[in-house]
Amino acid sequence: MVLKLPGQLVSTEWLETHLEHPALRILDATVYLHPTSDNRMRMESGRGDYGAGHIPGAMFADLIEDLSDAESALRFTLPSAERFATNIGKLGVGDENVVVVYSGGSMSWAPRLWLMFKAFGFDNVAVLDGGWHKWSSEGRPTSNQPSRYPEATFTPKFREGIFVDQNTVEDARSDSESIIVNALSPEQHSGEGGAHYGRPGRIASSVNVPAAALLDRHTFAFRPAGEIAMAFDSVGATEEKRLVIYCGGGIAASQVAFAQALIGRPAAAVYDASLQEWAMDKEAAMETDF
Repeated sequence: MVLKLPGQLVSTEWLETHLEHPALRILDATVYLHPTSDNRMRMESGRGDYGAGHIPGAMFADLIEDLSDAESALRFTLPSAERFATNIGKLGVGDENVVVVYSGGSMSWAPRLWLMFKAFGFDNVAVLDGGWHKWSSEGRPTSNQPSRYPEATFTPKFREGIFVDQNTVEDARSDSESIIVNALSPEQHSGEGGAHYGRPGRIASSVNVPAAALLDRHTFAFRPAGEIAMAFDSVGATEEKRLVIYCGGGIAASQVAFAQALIGRPAAAVYDASLQEWAMDKEAAMETDF
């Protein structure tokens, strides 16, 4: 039987029903970010948690090492097509597979990997609604045994415009048909949250759609489509606008871009380097509420 995804978001019920399908590949994309004493963020791989327990059949997708640009001084930036294809293929993901991605901790890591697949021309991918939090809290099956699949061939077909650079963001600031959206918290947007990325505040003229506000705070599942649409519309990020979304390093921004796609709106662009690049450029315009 051919496996077909029900949409870009799959429920825990759907995934449990299809765990044994031979075409299915499940990827755990967990990463943790911890604030440090010098007001920055420390990365921690989710590989240890994967070893302690994961969805049966899942492989660990390492977004810190394998699925980021190893040559970049910035964290989590998009790898080359060749690097992505090689490392995804090693996880057993090939052109004919169906992929479901999830994460523990923050939900944003799964949409980040989902968007990377999209950028490399692969559409047969979905995000698990509620991620590991919802799956485990519902008492669904888990495993602490590593999964293994034969290495597969993944053929990347890069799509322009899904991940964009600083020049694109600067152009969008003066484009009446575009709007720049900050996916960070209201405190970080206002500048009260500190200078995690070099300078406090937001890209000048950007509006705020916090990634966390798009999720149910108890289950981590995405909110109903009408509520998501209202979160965008209430700040002027309407369906007619081209959205360019950023955060600290392109992760929370990917969750907001995923939510935009989830409600059937035109694809948004994600500023890949986000504030880790913009805030360090003293010529790049930023503002705060004070």
